[in-house]
Amino acid sequence: MVVSGPIRVVVAKPGLDGHDRGAKVIARALRDAGMEVIYTGLHQTPEQIVGTAIQEDADAIGLSILSGAHNTLFARVLELLHERDAGDIKVFGGGIIPEEDIPPLKEQGVAEIFTPGATTNEVVDWIRTHVGPVAA
Repeated sequence: MVVSGPIRVVVAKPGLDGHDRGAKVIARALRDAGMEVIYTGLHQTPEQIVGTAIQEDADAIGLSILSGAHNTLFARVLELLHERDAGDIKVFGGGIIPEEDIPPLKEQGVAEIFTPGATTNEVVDWIRTHVGPVAA
């Protein structure tokens, strides 16, 4: 995917998890790095997240998952993106995700997983490298 203009990222909190501090920290860091960020808020369904990403012409979706439902939620978002011919939107995420679950998630198509301790600079750098450069 070639990105022209600022990178557009949807940051979402899927499912019933009500803790969004990390998602807000990431959203602000991305914004401060020159990206356009659409934060969907709490309790979003995969359908709502994918719909927002398509409507907003997003380049990437960042999912913050602390509920333990990461296998189900990532899979559903990826499935919906492919069903809607939007498989070029990169999906990454973070939260409380056990190390042993990361390789299967990546095999399904999740581009990257950031676990606790990852810095905002790591996330910003990864997006710039794997999604595209921010236009000057």
